[in-house]
Amino acid sequence: MSTQSTADIDDAGSSDHPSRSDGFVRGASELIGGPLGDHAVALDRPAGRESRFWTAARIVLALACLTLALHWVQKSSCQDGAWQNNVQYTRMCYTDVLALYYAEGLNEGKVPYQDHPVEYPVLTGYFMGALGLPVHALGVDNPEINQGQWFYNLNVLVLGALAVATVAVILNLRRRRPWDAALFALAPALFLTATVNWDLLAVGLAAFGLLAWARRRPVVAGVLLGLAGAAKMWPLFVLGPILVLALRANRLRAGLTAVGTALVGLVVVNLPVALPYRDNWGRFFELNTTRPIDWGTLWYIGRYLDGKVNTGGPGSTGPFDWLNANIPTLNWLSYALFGLACLGVAALALLAPRRPRLAQLAFLVVAAFLIFSKVWSQQFVLWLLPLVVLARPKWGAFIAWQVAEIGYFVAFYGELLGTATSRPVFPEGVFVLASALRLGTVVLLCVLVVKEILDPGRDAVRATYADDPDGGVLDGAPDAPWLSRWRRRQADTAADTAAEPAPAGT
Repeated sequence: MSTQSTADIDDAGSSDHPSRSDGFVRGASELIGGPLGDHAVALDRPAGRESRFWTAARIVLALACLTLALHWVQKSSCQDGAWQNNVQYTRMCYTDVLALYYAEGLNEGKVPYQDHPVEYPVLTGYFMGALGLPVHALGVDNPEINQGQWFYNLNVLVLGALAVATVAVILNLRRRRPWDAALFALAPALFLTATVNWDLLAVGLAAFGLLAWARRRPVVAGVLLGLAGAAKMWPLFVLGPILVLALRANRLRAGLTAVGTALVGLVVVNLPVALPYRDNWGRFFELNTTRPIDWGTLWYIGRYLDGKVNTGGPGSTGPFDWLNANIPTLNWLSYALFGLACLGVAALALLAPRRPRLAQLAFLVVAAFLIFSKVWSQQFVLWLLPLVVLARPKWGAFIAWQVAEIGYFVAFYGELLGTATSRPVFPEGVFVLASALRLGTVVLLCVLVVKEILDPGRDAVRATYADDPDGGVLDGAPDAPWLSRWRRRQADTAADTAAEPAPAGT
């Protein structure tokens, strides 16, 4: 029996053209002559049939490289580390990568976790050490070099390569929709936050994990997602949708294999640090459990509103202020809301009229984590970028979200500068409004994804592919027999109810 997926079969067909299929792009294309015509020479011909160098895939990859180069230019004012007169805020070029080279003791040759506690999961700490310690050794022999700048630029090269690799993965997953990857390549969020921190390490590993799953390699997918989770925690959330969808498709063995190998990979990476340097390894968990409400979160907006609507006497606090003073309760409430959201996503996955695509559920789960988290750093937007491109590749709402992210980015640096100088740049309400718009646009994307799950006819990806090109063993699989029987019973019950005679007198 052939194991060829529906995605492989569909790849033989014609490619999607956004100026025809996407309403927003179609309207915008009127400025340059309208949608692509029937007799136009397409840039996205099937592989092996290109007559031009500049195919759609190569254009998108070039655009990603351009965005990353512009990001490097935007951060150039901070590369020397001489942050005088708050230049890192006035020019919005702050980066943890450079700041933590000194704060984590890498400039002194300290080995992460062994000599110094690190505030990040272990694979990020390994990554910092793997790039930082050679730079320090080079600086010892060449004291004239700026170690921080060398370290930052080395990170730019590696993280930039991971970003380009993520674009390549999206192109691989969407061979009939190559222009979808342009959403990632041209995203203002990528331009603004690519090297603010090391999040692209987890993004790249998670992207390769999704590609391995799509290629029906659950063991490799699990290992890669486990490694990604050892860099930043969020890729582990993708395992939940994989397991629930595998349950619905009667492919539970593959789902459990991915989850199991992910956990094994996570443990293997953590043990060499957790056993000999337990306290330093636990710094990440300590910080996350003791941190109060952070800027830009749902809880931060609530604290601001507390101050506006609180009608109590002097010294009284609103509910969000109270939570900020009672962090264990805040933690449990945040976890509980995220857990309820995950249960809702699981119910949606099992009860939707058609099995949702993996990317749709993965986006919903990661978005829910950010919505209810007490920490939402500026670069966390990178977590959602590849997922939203795979889940809902439509330009209109995506651009609205990115505009909101730009507004938040500017307001955030205004808030940082105001705090540093004790002279507010904007009224606090401006920052709260920017935070609310960012939150609101992410919620809007979630609502739109849910609507497309409930009405698959709205799904742009399913208008191009027969089922789920990211689904791997799930792609084209029928629902499990138990679910099919349950649906038949529900349909029979509904039919019997409809057939019952109306009570007399009605």
